[in-house]
Amino acid sequence: MSSPFNEVKYKQLLEGLEISEVWLNDVLNGVETFRLDAEYHAKEYERIENFVKNNPERFSKFSNWNVGIDCSAFYPGVEPLYGTGDIPLIRVQNVKEEIEYDNCVTLPILSSDYDTLKFVNPGDIVITKGGSIGFVGYVTKRAYASRDLMFINSSQLEERERVFLYLYLSTDFSFKQLIRSSSQCAQPHLTITLVKNFDIFLPNESLKDKCLSLYHEYSDKHIKSKQLYSEAEELLLKELGLKNWQPNNKPVNIKQLKESYLSSGRLDAEYYQPKYEDYTSFIRKYKNGSDALGNICTLNEKNYNPIDNSEYKYIELSNIGNSGEITGCTNSIGAELPSRARRLVRANDVIVSSIEGSLQSVALVTDEYDKAICSTGFYVVKSETINPETLLVLFKSEPMQNLLKQGCSGTILSAIGRNELQNIVMPKIRKEVQSEIATYVQKSISLRNEAKQLLESAKLKVEDAISTPPPFN
Repeated sequence: MSSPFNEVKYKQLLEGLEISEVWLNDVLNGVETFRLDAEYHAKEYERIENFVKNNPERFSKFSNWNVGIDCSAFYPGVEPLYGTGDIPLIRVQNVKEEIEYDNCVTLPILSSDYDTLKFVNPGDIVITKGGSIGFVGYVTKRAYASRDLMFINSSQLEERERVFLYLYLSTDFSFKQLIRSSSQCAQPHLTITLVKNFDIFLPNESLKDKCLSLYHEYSDKHIKSKQLYSEAEELLLKELGLKNWQPNNKPVNIKQLKESYLSSGRLDAEYYQPKYEDYTSFIRKYKNGSDALGNICTLNEKNYNPIDNSEYKYIELSNIGNSGEITGCTNSIGAELPSRARRLVRANDVIVSSIEGSLQSVALVTDEYDKAICSTGFYVVKSETINPETLLVLFKSEPMQNLLKQGCSGTILSAIGRNELQNIVMPKIRKEVQSEIATYVQKSISLRNEAKQLLESAKLKVEDAISTPPPFN
C-alpha cells in the first residue's frame, strides 16, 4: 500500500525552486497553442497575466486596435540584388533602439516574382520575430521588411496612438508578453496569432500627448546627433582632400610576380583592386604626413580572464551602432561569459571589428563602458598622437574601411589579421582639425545620450501609467 502524501516533505523538495501549479483545464481553455512548457507558466509571466485580468477596464486586446499584423514570406534569390537599388531592406540586425537604415542593404523595386517580400511605411511598427526576438522599431521611411520581422500597419492611426503603441511595445511589460508568447523550440519565434491576442494598455489623452511630446524631443535630438557626426566625417574627408573624390574602380590590375605575391604573399585578385592602391597613394600624399598604423596606434591584445563571480558588461559586434556608439551590452558574471570575451576596454579606447562583414562596427568606449569586456572579434586601439574621437571617425571613414577590407583574408570567416592592420597607412591628422572633430563627436554623443534618456522617459511614462508599483520585478 502506498504511503500517504507528505505535504512537509513535498514543500522541502520545492524549497529554493520556482513552482507554478496550473490546472489542466486552464491550459486547455486558456492557451491557443496548448502550452505545457514550464517557461510559459513562469511566475513573472503569470503575475502580468493576473494583473491584466484584475484590471480589465485598463486593457484592450490588440485585435481591437483595427490594425493589421503581417510578415513577409519566403523570397528566394533576392541576395544578388543587394545594393542595386535605394529601398532599404530591414532585417533583424537593423532593429535596435531605432531602425538603423544606414546599415540596411538596399534593393530596387522588385518584380512580381518577389511579391512575398512586403513593404512597410512610415508610421508602421516592426517587431523582430526570429533571431533576437522582441526588439521593436518605429518605421520612418518606406522599406522592405525581411521574413524575420512581423509588422503592424499602424501608419493609418493618429500619430499620438501609433507613437504610444510603439512605446508600449518597447516597454519591459510588453517585452515579457512577447517572450512568453514565443515558440519554445530550438530557435524561438514569435507568432502573429499570439501577438494578435496581446493585451494593450488603454492610454488617456494626457498620456498620449506626453508620449508624443517626448518622442518628438527624442527624434529631434537624435537627428541632430547624427548630423553632427556626419559633419565630423565631412570635415575629415575635406582635410584629406577626399571629399567628392573617386578612386579607380576598374576591375582589372596587371601585376608582375615581384609586385604581387613575392611582396605581399597574397594571390587573391580582390587584394589588388586599383582602388586600394589609389586610397593608399592619396593618404601618403597628405600634407601633414602619414605612417603605418602600427607606428601611430597601439593595440591592446592582452587576454583578460574574467573573475567567475564578478559581474561584467560584455560588448559584442551586435551592440555597435551606426554612429560609433555602443548601443547596449550583456550583463553577466565572469563564469557565464563566452570564451571570446577576453578584451578589457577602458574609456576613450576605440574598438574596431576585425570581421570582414562587420568592419563598420567601430565604436568609442565612453565612461559608461569603462572596464567592460569586449569580444576578441574587436581590436582595441588607442593613440598618443590622435585623439579618440578622430580615431573613431578615421576608422569609420571610406578610405580606412576600404583598406581594412583589403587586408582581410580567410575562407570561412574572413578577417583582418594583426600584421595587415598594423601595415595600413594612416594620415597624421593636424591637431587643430582633430580638435574640431572631437568637438563635433562629443556634441553628437551628448545629444545622443539626451535623446536616449528622453526615449526611456517616454517608456517609463507608459510603465508608470500601467501600474504603480508594476506587477513584475
